[in-house]
Amino acid sequence: MKTKIVVGLAGNPNSGKTTIFNNLTGTRQHVGNYPGVTVERKEGFCRHGDVEIAVVDLPGTYSLTAYSAEEVVARNFIIDEKPDVVVDIIDASNLERNLYLAVQLVELGVPLVLAFNMSDMAKAHGHEFDIKMLSSFFGAPIVQTVGNKKKGMSELLDAVVRVAGAGEKNRVGNIDYGREIEEELGVIESLIAKDARLCRRYSPRWLAVKLLENDRDVWAGIDSPNLESAVEKSAFRIEKIIGEHPETAIAGRRYGFISGACQEAVRSTIEIRHTVSDRIDAVMTNRLLGIPIFLGLMYIVFQLTFTLGAPPMDWLGAGFSWLSGIVTGWWPNGSESLLKSLLVDGLIAGVGGVVIFLPNILLLFLAIAILEDSGYMARAAFIMDRLMHKIGLHGKSFIPMLVGFGCTVPAIMATRTLENRRDRLTTMLVLPLISCGARLPIYVLIIPAFFPQAWQGRMLWIIYMTGIFLAILLAKLLRISLLKGESVPFVMELPPYRMPTVKGIFIHMWERGRLFLKKAGTVILGVSVLLWAATTFPGLPENVKARFENEINKVQVSSMAKNIKAERIEQVANKKAEAALEYSMAGRMGHALEPVFAPMGFDWRLVTPVIGAIAAKEVFVAQLGIVFSVGEANEESGSLRSRLRDRYTPLTGFCILLFMLIVAPCMATFAVMKSESGSWGWATFQFTGLTVLAWILTTLVYQAGSFAGIGI
Repeated sequence: MKTKIVVGLAGNPNSGKTTIFNNLTGTRQHVGNYPGVTVERKEGFCRHGDVEIAVVDLPGTYSLTAYSAEEVVARNFIIDEKPDVVVDIIDASNLERNLYLAVQLVELGVPLVLAFNMSDMAKAHGHEFDIKMLSSFFGAPIVQTVGNKKKGMSELLDAVVRVAGAGEKNRVGNIDYGREIEEELGVIESLIAKDARLCRRYSPRWLAVKLLENDRDVWAGIDSPNLESAVEKSAFRIEKIIGEHPETAIAGRRYGFISGACQEAVRSTIEIRHTVSDRIDAVMTNRLLGIPIFLGLMYIVFQLTFTLGAPPMDWLGAGFSWLSGIVTGWWPNGSESLLKSLLVDGLIAGVGGVVIFLPNILLLFLAIAILEDSGYMARAAFIMDRLMHKIGLHGKSFIPMLVGFGCTVPAIMATRTLENRRDRLTTMLVLPLISCGARLPIYVLIIPAFFPQAWQGRMLWIIYMTGIFLAILLAKLLRISLLKGESVPFVMELPPYRMPTVKGIFIHMWERGRLFLKKAGTVILGVSVLLWAATTFPGLPENVKARFENEINKVQVSSMAKNIKAERIEQVANKKAEAALEYSMAGRMGHALEPVFAPMGFDWRLVTPVIGAIAAKEVFVAQLGIVFSVGEANEESGSLRSRLRDRYTPLTGFCILLFMLIVAPCMATFAVMKSESGSWGWATFQFTGLTVLAWILTTLVYQAGSFAGIGI
């Protein structure tokens, strides 16, 4: 029997591993770093009977598939230093997730002891374990402990000494990964067995599994073209036959083994919360129903955004009209003033034209907050995971896409959770196609202007779904061309459903709404002033201005009826304002670019706001308000929507929606894309590529619609 043994303490973060380490070693411990990394190494000593035990507290890890420095350190210690016993500390109240590491330790073939820690909490949660049966499943003794009360420490050391003295590895057979994977593992194992160097460090079976999982750290030590080619062919065959990447399939089999073991040997006396979540998930994440339910929920969200948002939006619109009338009244009737124009046509028409859409934005964010806080959004990512893999993206890519409904900038930053650079770049490049909150004011202005009320919610749903569809299609094209390569699968843990708190959802709603108002008071305000100046200066030449004034004077001294005279004066005033706009800097720029935009059905009046929207998408609405408010003679001349409706067809209205959905993102997105990709090239490619794509698709739609006589 050994008198000195080395024990490695492994376990998930927050499993109570450090508490047990402190219980066993007390003050007889020291701390350093593992060679070459900043990961902390804690080692201590204790004695149990005649045996002196060196205990090494390994970094907390969920898995032995190395994605982090902690996982590499933990695995390399077990493989290279070969401790006499590995003790896996398991949170018994969260058994299935924690047992994933235990399954990998079993596969590694190490002498193993399982410590079911926090067993008091597990009992309080209603879990009862058949320890003998579970022990037989994992081929390792199981000891129930309560680390914070120092319960089970002696029994744990008894098991450690017994396993170390026996000098045996676990006697459980290999997990069956299914016929397709097992056949390929056999091929890879036979090649590994021929390499004595590899066999000295790894067992052929374990190494074959790691290579099929595409473990980067293991691959770094492989220098065998034949083995690399064989693994690549095996992975391709597996994915072709079962429709999943080998890593996903292997992880699924491990969780299947764990689930089966727990069904046999774990009894739950308190089943309500888990059972309710499972029953809901049976419908919400169903393979056939999941995506239709998701699309249906989003349709309801958009329909309610219009229906409930209309009254408060009208109130805000009336408020800004009242404010405009008050400010106009500060000057004598009919008088012209640059300050009056700046306040009324620049600030109130510009900023006010955007702020009136705040109710719609708050309602959309409220709905998203409810879906997030209830736990459904995690299910939405789970539902979309299979689709994500089909288009060559990581399942985690759907999370930034959900964030993108609020703002593209934090969505791009959220791609940091993706380990693979190809996955990350692909996701970042297509994120602007997910309609952010800045585009919602455009949709809410344009859709009611051209489409009947019954179609307004549907059109909003259609435009959002069009963006998602284009993002998926573009991602697929990128992954089979510029960013070709494997996508790393992942296993997602779903939180239980919960009832959102009123305080929580309103805080989340207001946080996003506040950012919108902040932008309205800064970026949009500044751009509105700049555009006002661009639409005001240099103004009409004196001879042209005199011609219009003479025409107005002729009408005033004529013998026409009073109402006809007023109508004629308004017509001349509008022509004068339109001529002034054409002479302005913005008008000249719009005219210069009109030939480029004409195939999409845009005239120079629509071109001008498109240019300004490069700064921020909401500015498009503000600029439309400024462009079409110039020359507004009185409050009865109609709203911005009615003026758009009078001038353009529904086909042009749809083309505005489509173009603003796809066109280059705002400058903030451009800046963060450069920062996160580390390249001006990728940021420029995104900006230019989306602009060209927007022009091509919008032109095709407008020309096809015009040919078919739609909207004319």
